[in-house]
Amino acid sequence: MLLRQLEYLTTLAREKHFARAAEACYISQPAMSAAIRKLEAELHVQIIQRGNRFIGFTPEGERILKWAYRILAERDALVEDVGAMREGLSGRLRIGCIPTALCVVPILTSLLCQDQPRVRVQVSSMTSIEIQRGLSQYGLDVGVTYIDNEPLTGVRTVPLYSERYLLLAAEEDLDDGESATWAEAADHPLCLLSEDMQNRRILNSVFEQAQAKPQPAVETNSISALYAHVREGPWATVLPHSWLLRFGVPEGMRAVPLTEPQINKTIGLVLHDRDPEPILARAFVDTARRVDLDELLDATTPA
Repeated sequence: MLLRQLEYLTTLAREKHFARAAEACYISQPAMSAAIRKLEAELHVQIIQRGNRFIGFTPEGERILKWAYRILAERDALVEDVGAMREGLSGRLRIGCIPTALCVVPILTSLLCQDQPRVRVQVSSMTSIEIQRGLSQYGLDVGVTYIDNEPLTGVRTVPLYSERYLLLAAEEDLDDGESATWAEAADHPLCLLSEDMQNRRILNSVFEQAQAKPQPAVETNSISALYAHVREGPWATVLPHSWLLRFGVPEGMRAVPLTEPQINKTIGLVLHDRDPEPILARAFVDTARRVDLDELLDATTPA
């Protein structure tokens, strides 16, 4: 068995098309098919469902694919670990982050890159489900997501900060109080993240707990689009307090804490549960533990 054969499998799983997978691997389609057939003969199982086009993997193939992701990830971790002993830390750290935490991640990545200038960082905006999938398929090194809400499997977690929620609305649409209730927030014309985002599912459960039924006029999976709508249109929004660190409060608007109920959710790092930890992921965790994000965020947002 060759590592290259496992790379063919993972590429085929990604592309879901023989010709595109072969092109991505810089080989001919017959050569890729022959390599996969040779692997099937060696393992005495059928890996690919046969047809005129790519249909999918057999159950045995799905199991082999999981091992392929793991073996290739361990190969990469070995190269990085040995390289760090010789030349210092280098390579690419792949981070998947939920949109509501994207504004906080630069605090950590900037520190990491200051300490380790040869490290490159790739940050992708993802849903929590996509982060879980990326970790399980070894396409991510670290995720940044909620760690005390929807269940996570096969991961280690490192808490970063506690997320709390604010109502952002035009000054004239808010009373003079220092806070607002969730029921009051539901009465505003709202712009919210879309239903596929875990943040929205959290908000839905809190509104239900408050016996309130918001009717959002605008939904989006983009924070920048959400902020743009709130700035330009007649809408309010419910936002995590961390957003104010980067975006601030638009002119003519005010952000107040939401109460009744008082809700906090923990944002943290998630890593694949494996030993030894990949050296880049471990370095990122060590960097995160040096920063008190709660103190930093609380200093910039309403109490």
